[in-house]
Amino acid sequence: MTTIDNNLQQVMRRIAQACAAAGRDPAEVSLLAVSKTFGADAVAEAVAAGQRAFGENYIQEGVEKVAALRQLSPASLQWHCIGPIQSNKTRLVAEHFDWVHTVDRLKIAERLSTQRPEHLAPLQVCIQVNVDGGDTKSGVPPEEALALAQAVAKLPRLVVRGLMSIPDHAPDFEVQKELHLRAQRLFGQIKASGEPGLADFDTLSMGMTADLEAAIHAGATLVRVGTGIFGGRTYPAA
Repeated sequence: MTTIDNNLQQVMRRIAQACAAAGRDPAEVSLLAVSKTFGADAVAEAVAAGQRAFGENYIQEGVEKVAALRQLSPASLQWHCIGPIQSNKTRLVAEHFDWVHTVDRLKIAERLSTQRPEHLAPLQVCIQVNVDGGDTKSGVPPEEALALAQAVAKLPRLVVRGLMSIPDHAPDFEVQKELHLRAQRLFGQIKASGEPGLADFDTLSMGMTADLEAAIHAGATLVRVGTGIFGGRTYPAA
């Protein structure tokens, strides 16, 4: 058993235990393996261990891994863009990824819709929301999330699937849970709005290695785990 295989099993146990403690079915929570800064060989190890959904923060790096892994498992892997998207990178995202978690401007959604190739399935989209109001953080303010979701839902080639949030680090479980509950309450409000374009609104992307238990207690349907699977990261010097 490889280290990545062992780590994946430990993360899945954490998810199952958190679901049991929260009175939830583990089948309600999906695991997204965040493979940024790790090469295609590490992703291939995770694929061999049974993982199929991968998140990439850096678009060009992600595109290179998508191409490298295509021959290994061309049909079964799912690629999620979970990093910020500049206008000059929307075509790469539209052409290579299956999901985007970080839509917080209509302009970016419009470009993704226009540039999504016709031969691919519609791009699955989450609206990124800034639940704790940090000035330097990405994400639409909570009070603007419904209007943005409604506008994006009208675009062809995109399907609005839910919300994504990355709250600031919190020191303990209860504080983490309360931050995640802000996103969960907003998710519930949008889902209950009855908008016809939001019929597939079913995904709440929140929680990472350090706070996945709190996120699951707050209702996450997808947790994004990198360090817990691949280990600590070494970033190149600026």
